[in-house]
Amino acid sequence: MKLVSAAFAALVIAAAPAWAETRVTYKSAKSGSSYYQMGVQVAEAMKAGTDGQIIVTVEESQGSVQNVMEVRARGADYVFTTPPALVGLAQAGKAMFEGKGDPKFDEIRALFPIPSLTMHFVMSDASGVTDFAGMEGKTILLGKGSFGASEGEKYLGLFGLEGKVTIADVELSNAVAALKNGQIDGFVTAGSWPAPNVIEAAASTGVHVISMSDEQVAETGRTRLVIPAGTYAGQDTDIVTTSLPVVAYTTTAMEDETAYQLTKTYWEEKARMADSAPWWKGVDQGLMANIAGKIHPGALRYYREAGFPLTDAQM
Repeated sequence: MKLVSAAFAALVIAAAPAWAETRVTYKSAKSGSSYYQMGVQVAEAMKAGTDGQIIVTVEESQGSVQNVMEVRARGADYVFTTPPALVGLAQAGKAMFEGKGDPKFDEIRALFPIPSLTMHFVMSDASGVTDFAGMEGKTILLGKGSFGASEGEKYLGLFGLEGKVTIADVELSNAVAALKNGQIDGFVTAGSWPAPNVIEAAASTGVHVISMSDEQVAETGRTRLVIPAGTYAGQDTDIVTTSLPVVAYTTTAMEDETAYQLTKTYWEEKARMADSAPWWKGVDQGLMANIAGKIHPGALRYYREAGFPLTDAQM
């Protein structure tokens, strides 16, 4: 009887899925950032959703370019986040990847979209500003060295406000306090929505987040995104703004089964993640259209099973 039991146990072990107790590295952003927090939440979701069979280690990153560059030296366990546009530049050897091309860039494949970097032009109720034209003569905080700062400066130029607003010399981390004490009339921030600093500002002082026309969105060359009414206190209508899509990628070195389980678990756990972090509510099947280039075959298997919308270019 003992021999039969031992043989049965051996058969069970042999039949265990290849992805059991798989370890994955997830490289996201600087610690303390919202995207690093998202990475931690993804890691927790993977552990819970697979009963510990997929363990994700979150690594701090200095930015999306570094994440892509590390593909050259990483193996099958590497997952990283970056805007899809950077993957295209790496594969074409253009811009910041000029002269740094590598065949491994061509092996990059998408897994799933994560919350997009979303532009917010936040004006205090006291300023009375409800559109871009009204920003003329006001004091605006752009921040320094961030995507939101450079994008905000670009939009001021596009919408005829260059030289017509005062740019405050204040750190973005102090935006809400500066708004409350009247040091600034508004601030520009980019991050996943709902943005914590916008939530705080809306609840404490009252704000108006400026909505863009479709013509203005087209001028920016960015992806249109709608923040639903009710997202922020006092927001009675939808906000039309722009975004920079962000996607989790791996390479063809990852086993199909691992990519399948990562993707399946991500979507199945997303609602639970949204219960503790509202920015996950902004992720839905509509973001699949933001994935430029090919999706990993393992992830494709899940998307086909679940009936997700796909394009020919993604397959």
